[in-house]
Amino acid sequence: MSTSSSFFPAVSPAELEARLRLHLLPELGPRRFRKLLSAFDSASAALSAPASAWRALGLPAACSEPRRSAEIRERARATLQWLEAPGQHVLMWDDPAYPALLAELADAPPLLFVAGEPRLLESPQLAMVGSRRASQPGLDNARAFARSLAAGGFVITSGLALGIDGAAHQGALEGHGKTVAVLGTGLQCLYPRRHVGLAAQIIEQGGALVSELPLDCPPQASNFPRRNRIISGLSLGVLVVEASPSSGSLITARLAAEQGREVYAIPGSIHHPGARGCHQLIREGATLVESIEHILEALRGWQTPVVESRSAPLDSVEHPLLALMHAAPHSTEALVQSSGWPLAEVLAALTELELDGLVCNEAGRWLARSR
Repeated sequence: MSTSSSFFPAVSPAELEARLRLHLLPELGPRRFRKLLSAFDSASAALSAPASAWRALGLPAACSEPRRSAEIRERARATLQWLEAPGQHVLMWDDPAYPALLAELADAPPLLFVAGEPRLLESPQLAMVGSRRASQPGLDNARAFARSLAAGGFVITSGLALGIDGAAHQGALEGHGKTVAVLGTGLQCLYPRRHVGLAAQIIEQGGALVSELPLDCPPQASNFPRRNRIISGLSLGVLVVEASPSSGSLITARLAAEQGREVYAIPGSIHHPGARGCHQLIREGATLVESIEHILEALRGWQTPVVESRSAPLDSVEHPLLALMHAAPHSTEALVQSSGWPLAEVLAALTELELDGLVCNEAGRWLARSR
């Protein structure tokens, strides 16, 4: 079990089981969970305290009554069994291994279930979100930006939803990078089902699936907006690729701003409904993003030197990177070495060339496309 390994400081088996039981109680959110642990010093003591003590803390009967029920005990036992499998973990908010950025939130999840690599949650992450019903150009943008940002060392974090989320995860994987999917369901109830294969690929490639919800929690509409604070809370910034004004992505962006994170938005046509949410965010102060340089400069402080050749039209064969790729396929690292450009400059140029349909990435190598 991950909680007893050298990486995860151990709590006693009894305390772990007690925390799992508390976590399964209805109407017991992060703030109430912390209130109980603070009042009673441990989950075990909270479970054995009289109902009157729970009432004195302002907790409803719906919370306290089921805590000794056979159903709650059985579900906790099933969770303990799940934790015994390799690559399946639970991080607790008072554990040193808990992601530091997420721990800053007043309503940080008391328990975080992780399938895959938990250490990844401490890596620099950029969240990418957007519409479930995205346009093809929006999906292409998400994949291209995610691929370049992942190649630049960022973990791409999103919500595994259809549309922009899925394209962002896929782009990160194509760039041989890492990606984290924060679910609005329990980890044993993957949703949408269409992304079950993508979820498996994320884990296989060294990424992680994350959820604050009990393992057996099915899809419920109220849980999806709630998980957005985790997506933004884990990340240094949030990039909104395409969103209508009513999109849940705007909730994520506003949560990010409240959490002190950077907010980025890609503009679009004034005639496209999917661009209006991004334009709204830009009016409210989000950084307008036209290339990944705008993100890399803010998050990494990279000073990108002005390269004279960059003023040349991107569709010109004289573009230095394009000329290199016409000669032979190159990896990103090889392009950095051959061009002498900084990584940030190369990644930004590749994104623009890809968006213009001039290059493509196959098996980690960049190829010039014939027009």
